[in-house]
Amino acid sequence: MAGKLESSNSITYQFATPDQKWKFMRKHWPLYVLSIPGIIFFLLFRYVPMFGSVIAFQDYNIFKGIKGSDWVGLYHFRRMFEYAEFLPILKNTILIGVYDLCFAFPVPIILALLLNELRIMAYKRIVQTVVYMPHFLSWVIVGGIVVGVLSPSTGIVNHLLSLFGIDSIYFLGENSYIRTILIGSGIWKDSGWGTIIYLAAIAGINPDLYEAAQMDGATRVRQVTSITVPCILPTIVILFLLQIGNFLDFGFERVFVFLNPLNSENGEIIDTYVYRAGLVDRQYSYTTAIGLFKSVVGLALIMLGNKFSKKVTGDGLY
Repeated sequence: MAGKLESSNSITYQFATPDQKWKFMRKHWPLYVLSIPGIIFFLLFRYVPMFGSVIAFQDYNIFKGIKGSDWVGLYHFRRMFEYAEFLPILKNTILIGVYDLCFAFPVPIILALLLNELRIMAYKRIVQTVVYMPHFLSWVIVGGIVVGVLSPSTGIVNHLLSLFGIDSIYFLGENSYIRTILIGSGIWKDSGWGTIIYLAAIAGINPDLYEAAQMDGATRVRQVTSITVPCILPTIVILFLLQIGNFLDFGFERVFVFLNPLNSENGEIIDTYVYRAGLVDRQYSYTTAIGLFKSVVGLALIMLGNKFSKKVTGDGLY
């Protein structure tokens, strides 16, 4: 029989012999069958394309292919850091990633805590539905909505400003506003969807903890700070680590729909630059080197963040 070790977050099985392991797998074979499509997806669309990363070390020619293209070593990586345009783009990506981490990441947590305090279930469901519906809109639609709201001639924001005697502002035509627009539109679109995860974590908290706190005279605020937040902390840590891993991967569509020559100085990020240099200008090896650099940085960040998290909180991704 399989031995079972229980912890606060998961159950780990230990097998004394290989036969016990195979018996366990045969018993739960439907679960393994269900995992096959996911495994195939990651193999085809995540691991197999990784072999194409070798063109970062080649002077890739689409007619010669990977086997026929000349090897150039680290030339494209040196070129990446020597190129004057790349460092400002890297700075934009880092700044936007930091702003997103500081301002957008806490919003779903706060929303989940607020929704959890609502006692009228019908109102709670309506509010929850309203806040997560924007997640299902594409960034093209979101971009159109934001452009309409911020329009200097017909936008509601400039209409409100005119009531106070302030001249119309072309928000998407100035560098100083583009980062705020990117972060703000992301909060509106995705914060409601992230709230669902935290509400599910809150739903798993033992109600006896709240009953004991009420008997001790704890206020609602004290219950939230002493019970709710500590109990969902493992979920917060895991999602935070996942976001750190995608720190440089802010999203091509999210930026491209707002980008124009007037705001590109502060708005262009690595993903949009890779599109422009790689697909438009056909610099395949150079942009592959940039993508590989971004992946290595993301891996390093998630490993460091996981190590730090396990040391501080005892929870991590692995």
